[in-house]
Amino acid sequence: MTTTIRQATIKDLNIILDFNLKMALETENLELPPEKLRPGIEAALLDENKGVYFVAMVEDEIAGSLMITLEWSDWRNGWVAWIQSVYVKNEFRRQGVYSALYQHIKSKVLNGEFAGVRLYVDKTNVQAQKTYSALGMNGAHYQLFEWMRDY
Repeated sequence: MTTTIRQATIKDLNIILDFNLKMALETENLELPPEKLRPGIEAALLDENKGVYFVAMVEDEIAGSLMITLEWSDWRNGWVAWIQSVYVKNEFRRQGVYSALYQHIKSKVLNGEFAGVRLYVDKTNVQAQKTYSALGMNGAHYQLFEWMRDY
C-alpha cells in the first residue's frame, strides 16, 4: 500500500467534515454540531493562517487527514506545528497512514520550516498515545490546561 500526502483543498471539505465528526465522537464521545464545524473547516481551507489540512491518499481514496496550526515559539525563534483533528478511516488503521501524515509534517521541521511538532491527546485515548510514542514523540514534558466556552 502506497500512501501519498497532499495539502487539502476546498474540494475535500465534505470528507474532512465527516472525519472530524467521527473523530470527536470516537475519541471524546462528543457530538460536534456540523453547522458550526463546517464553516470552521472551510475557514481553514480558505485561509492558511487559520490552519492547514493535509490528506493521506491511498490510490485515489482519502484514507486520513490532519490539520496543523502554528504557534510562535520565542524560545526557539520559530514556528511550532500543532497537529490537530487527526482521523484515519477504520479500514486503513494500523497500515502506516498516520505515520505518513506525521512524517510529512516532521519533514517540514527537518528542513527548517518549523521548529518542532506538538499535539495533544485525550488521556483516555491510549491507542493514539502508543502510536505517537512509537513515532518518537513523548508526552512527559507538559500537561495541557484549558478552558473552553460551551457550544
